[in-house]
Amino acid sequence: MTTDPQTDVVRTDVLVVGAGPGGSSAAIHLARLGRDVLLVDGAEFPRDKACGDGLTPRAVAELQTLKLDHILEGGPVNKGLRGHGFGRSLMLPWNGPHLPKHGSAIARTVLDNALRDAALDAGATGLDGHKAVDVELTGGRLTTVLLRGRDGTVRVEAEHVIVADGGKSHLGRLLGRAWHKETVFGVASRAYATSPMADDPWITSHLELRDESGRMMGGYGWVFPLGNGLVNVGAGTLATSKRPANINLRKLTEEYARQRRDEWQLGELTGYGSAPLPMGGAVSNVAGRNWMLIGDAAACINPLNGEGIDYALETGRLAAEHIVESGARPDFTASWPAELYAEYGEAFSIARRLGILITHERLLAMSGPIGMRIPAIMAVAFRVMGNLVTPEDSDVVARAWRTAGRASLRLDRRRPFH
Repeated sequence: MTTDPQTDVVRTDVLVVGAGPGGSSAAIHLARLGRDVLLVDGAEFPRDKACGDGLTPRAVAELQTLKLDHILEGGPVNKGLRGHGFGRSLMLPWNGPHLPKHGSAIARTVLDNALRDAALDAGATGLDGHKAVDVELTGGRLTTVLLRGRDGTVRVEAEHVIVADGGKSHLGRLLGRAWHKETVFGVASRAYATSPMADDPWITSHLELRDESGRMMGGYGWVFPLGNGLVNVGAGTLATSKRPANINLRKLTEEYARQRRDEWQLGELTGYGSAPLPMGGAVSNVAGRNWMLIGDAAACINPLNGEGIDYALETGRLAAEHIVESGARPDFTASWPAELYAEYGEAFSIARRLGILITHERLLAMSGPIGMRIPAIMAVAFRVMGNLVTPEDSDVVARAWRTAGRASLRLDRRRPFH
């Protein structure tokens, strides 16, 4: 990175906007390859982010690829899901054939800070407390990003720009990103509470989520043990533009915690946070000639469980590889959406379709009890909902999931990332 002493202009090879898991992953990979990287975030670190804090085996595998799984040392190791609903309970171990057999949970204040530190250790330059507020484009290329901090503004000129600023993605909107809410999206809220069961080796989910009036919601509630005497407790629900959630998220989380209080001996709730969740690639304009969206900004969130950390880490790696393989003067306008589509299109399409079904409360009330009575069905559901089908898998479940995805794509009016 170079600075022009006569102006407030900073020049860099790659500007990464957003230092969450996706942005930090991209910065780590690129910096390790010797690229000049400026990693920017609008908040000052360490900072929090509203999240369930859970890490699937797929996220653990990506941390292993980064050689950063030591971040999880001393934290909880979970074996899988303890699922409740419709009068039944099931223990569902993590079951991805080519993935680790354990997951974890770590507060985002810890995870994001550790990943950002790793990016700086790899050679990236960090600049926090600066939000991207404007852009300049020349001939279709993003030539300048204007950052605003407490002490003024900074103009950044970069050859490549990776947009990783979250689900709302202010920079993405400036570049023309559009979020299509006719397909399924999520809204979720979380809080923290003390619990003597904070070292429980299973994450817990209640698939029969009901609000204070007893109305069934199309989503789920969770309790994720974090160790150190704390659990993350929250609730999320699915919606579409035709069937909005119409729910007070904080009240829903409080009601769910009340229902779980005796079982988990929960203390008072603290640290409320909530977030909208663009899901299943339901955004368009995810790339331009020299810029690309990744992670939550690209709606890379699982429509069936609200998980986004694994996709963020993966798309950060894929973006870094894409830049390296594209040469000196690339054009990402078509190539990056095509790569995201090839990587996630099938799974996102069928998951979106299933997610829309979940928003039908009557259908959920009829199908839920049937599924919970048949553990084999729930094991398959857990695998696909947990993003545990990988390209290496060739078993019956994996083949059926891909076949369903291809069929679903043929029915889509709007394909993922288009």
